[in-house]
Amino acid sequence: MMSFRKGNHQADLLLLEAAAALARGGFACMFSTSEEYETALITQRRAQGRYSQPRNLWPAIMFLGCAMMVAGAALLLK
Repeated sequence: MMSFRKGNHQADLLLLEAAAALARGGFACMFSTSEEYETALITQRRAQGRYSQPRNLWPAIMFLGCAMMVAGAALLLK
């Protein structure tokens, strides 16, 4: 399957090293640690707005309702 040719072995060796470097580059990861990956992932998700707190009006409505009940009870018992 492999053909050996006589000639410049140095050039063949350089071509083989270049092909190996190219093959390794396909599997390379841009992050050296999982911490760098997680930091980049969280930064990207924050930029997309995934971690923003949704505005929930339920606690404010409950507070106003309780305050009105206390005020109503105070007026009735006065």
